[in-house]
Amino acid sequence: MTMLEGMTSIDLGSTPIEETTQDITDAVPDELTESPEERYERLLYRAQIEDLNEVSGIGCLYQSGVDRLGRPVIVFCGKWFPANNINLEKALLYLIKLLDPIVKGDYVIAYFHTLTSANNYPSLHWLREVYSVLPYKYKKNLKAFYIVHPTFWTKMMTWWFTTFMAPAIKAKVHSLPGVEHLYSAITKDQLEIPAYITEYDMATNGLHYFTPVPQATCS
Repeated sequence: MTMLEGMTSIDLGSTPIEETTQDITDAVPDELTESPEERYERLLYRAQIEDLNEVSGIGCLYQSGVDRLGRPVIVFCGKWFPANNINLEKALLYLIKLLDPIVKGDYVIAYFHTLTSANNYPSLHWLREVYSVLPYKYKKNLKAFYIVHPTFWTKMMTWWFTTFMAPAIKAKVHSLPGVEHLYSAITKDQLEIPAYITEYDMATNGLHYFTPVPQATCS
């Protein structure tokens, strides 16, 4: 009886359950408990204060004028994106820093797949991560996504991505065999692209192979 009495006299207050539970909660990283909106705001804040020269200096992503409807044109040069030799987190931050003030209104993207290789292809996991991080305004206000000089691989990956990951933008994606096809939507003087793209385009398609017809006003 003495032993039982001793056991029942243990001070449960010496191992407070409440404090242990609180310690566990405090140990959970904020990234696992924040909402999508909070996560984006956190990334946007980092994008505004961190040094992103490592990415911006590459020159693979930038704004180049406006299209025929006055919408900002974002250019992405696939060949200059070193997917296997770049900090992808900083790449995402730079994307957010550049696009956040632009995507408040309508905009278009021109992606040049010209002369890219496997070293330029980011993983589908990273693409899915980027798409999930970006708020609805990015998808809603994107009015066209042009892919210039696509390959069979590009077409297959685009179909897969827009079918299973990003169906909201599937109808906005347009594959174009040459730069001059872009001139129906973007005048030549508003499209600033590297020389290697125009040189490849001329070598592949020749000179003046397409007569652009300005697009009708659309939403």
